[in-house]
Amino acid sequence: MEPHPLVCARCGAPARVADGPPPVTWTCSVESGVRQFFCDTCSRDNLRAIEGRLDSSWW
Repeated sequence: MEPHPLVCARCGAPARVADGPPPVTWTCSVESGVRQFFCDTCSRDNLRAIEGRLDSSWW
């Protein structure tokens, strides 16, 4: 199984890391058992919805 590049689940922006963990400015969410990562821009734009634990499909 080859590793796939990390991209934002909302806007598709790529993480600027070749290997290893996602950037510390990104947000991780588990929705319906699937782990999703959101870039810092999408995380900031939707902070209230994230803190309210709303699924990304809602915002």
